[in-house]
Amino acid sequence: MPVAIGQEVSADSPSWKVQAEKVNAQQYRLVFSASVNGGWTVYIPQQLIFDQPAAQIQFGDSSIQLVEPLNHEGRAQRINSELLSQEVEWQQGNITWSTLIEIKGVVPAAIQGTLLYTYGRDAEIYPATPSVFVVPLEGGQAQENIRRSSIQLASPIAPCGDQGTSQKSLWSIFLLGVLGGLIALLTPCVFPMVPVTVTFFTKKSNDRRQGIVNALLYGSFILLIYVLLTVPFHVAGKAISPEVFNNISTNVWLNLLFFAVFIVFALSFFGLFEIGLPAGFANRMDSRAGLGNIGGIFFMASTLAIVSFSCTGPILGTLLVGVAEQGAWPLTVGAAGFGLALGLPFGLFALFPNWLQSLPRSGGWMTDVKIVLGFIELGLAVKFLSNADLVEQWGIIKREIFIGSWVIIGIFITLYLAGFLRIGQQRVGGSRSLFRYFFLLLFGSFTLYLIPGLTKTKYAELELISGFPPPMTYSLYENQSKSRSIFKPLHNEYEKALELAAAAGKPVLIDFTGWACVNCRRMEEKVWTDPRVDSLLRNAFVVVSLYVDERVKLPLAEQQTIKLPDGSSKQIETVGDKWASFQIQNFGATSQPQYAMLTPNEKLLNLPKFYTPDPAAFLDWLECGLNAFATQQKK
Repeated sequence: MPVAIGQEVSADSPSWKVQAEKVNAQQYRLVFSASVNGGWTVYIPQQLIFDQPAAQIQFGDSSIQLVEPLNHEGRAQRINSELLSQEVEWQQGNITWSTLIEIKGVVPAAIQGTLLYTYGRDAEIYPATPSVFVVPLEGGQAQENIRRSSIQLASPIAPCGDQGTSQKSLWSIFLLGVLGGLIALLTPCVFPMVPVTVTFFTKKSNDRRQGIVNALLYGSFILLIYVLLTVPFHVAGKAISPEVFNNISTNVWLNLLFFAVFIVFALSFFGLFEIGLPAGFANRMDSRAGLGNIGGIFFMASTLAIVSFSCTGPILGTLLVGVAEQGAWPLTVGAAGFGLALGLPFGLFALFPNWLQSLPRSGGWMTDVKIVLGFIELGLAVKFLSNADLVEQWGIIKREIFIGSWVIIGIFITLYLAGFLRIGQQRVGGSRSLFRYFFLLLFGSFTLYLIPGLTKTKYAELELISGFPPPMTYSLYENQSKSRSIFKPLHNEYEKALELAAAAGKPVLIDFTGWACVNCRRMEEKVWTDPRVDSLLRNAFVVVSLYVDERVKLPLAEQQTIKLPDGSSKQIETVGDKWASFQIQNFGATSQPQYAMLTPNEKLLNLPKFYTPDPAAFLDWLECGLNAFATQQKK
């Protein structure tokens, strides 16, 4: 006797039609109708099926309230159901249900809701079956069109600006990947494998040439494996919303998840436990390493990637999360740099086996590397928690709290490298090598550098880490002196910006930004504070910042469902949804920061501009737009 919960039988499930009848200015009667035949029945509302209402209506906005419960019209059949062991009522044929709703505030042009109903036949029953509906409301306020026909990205007045996004260059991401791979190479999971593996290839091969070829293949396969790990991101980027990568940096729950993951990574580096893939999987991969020449070498490389995961996983994960919001190709480039740094030594030492004699012996210094990396992971965890806090504006991780946590972490690293701190069962201190003293001085100096960031003096800016902590305006100090000198644009008030620009005879400068956007903070703290740029922002433009990750809910009249360029639909419910879609629809981008200049009647003055850390280059772009505006005004 099958009982399907929350499923629909596509060929036979009822097809509902919904109409709204205006009762007064705020109230509407919703009428639901369906035709149910072929032995199928629909259970009437206001009875419990599996301890839940047989039918109910849900709305995503609290400003829509039910004045009356959902009621059925016409006759219903009452029987004792053996299946449900209770008395039930159902209807067949032409069915009509209705309810009365009241809308608080401005009435929208249409509302969206979900009808959950129960239907069945004989021994089959399908409770909580959803039917999403959109119904227009007579006299409702027309919704704003997010796509503005006057904004023509392909035909700006002046051609200056960026043709594509300009975040971290692929070359810099590749170098970051190489750096991450070199760090991973020094960990206890990987470093001891270098001489062992190279010796294996050179001694087990028929001649030195074959040994070199095999070692080079081994290193190349390591590179290939890490590149292949990013292939799903290319598929995902084409299959789902174009905002998927941007959501990685702005989604609250993802940031909280990354916070928890990095805490786990840190604890693993501290030696509390090992992060690894299932042993059976690793053993199967290892057993295949004995297959024919090329296949065996590939599986040997796969085995190294698997067994070293406890050390390489956190480092690679840190790299990938840091660039994921920029798209799939930066992920691939970063992973390629990581894999190259891991695989290259195997080929080089096969070519120059005498170099093996100069390698330092495995020992306690690798433990030091893991412990320090563990503390760095804690610092990154704080960053992700800060991202979530900024997006939701909880006020938990203010700027000074963020910097203070990094100061504490820096003190712990310094104490550990100085030999005054013991982590779990790890040794205290270690050999006083020049290498160790260098990093002791590095982390100690960096910690001292951070301390002024806890104050409200002019030294609190901390330019070296600009963009990583919360902005100066998100401070424990209400009158943070630095924040008063930073230009403050309009906040999410686009229509007001157009009105002010028309009244003042100025162009509008749009700043697409986000609370969790590192490069946005860098622009505000390093470029906007340039005296020449600051003067133009204050005097020549009406500047408005549109936050794509603002979680404030839109008034019901402004919520809507839009069609994206790829044909998919998107529900606009929050302020961030609105401005993210506005950016995609009109400026063809999902990354922040992005800047665009418009006339008060929304004519594009020049091509948009992305992250530009050079004040002079940003100034040139601003002046180009101003010249285009002056030319337009003369016509």
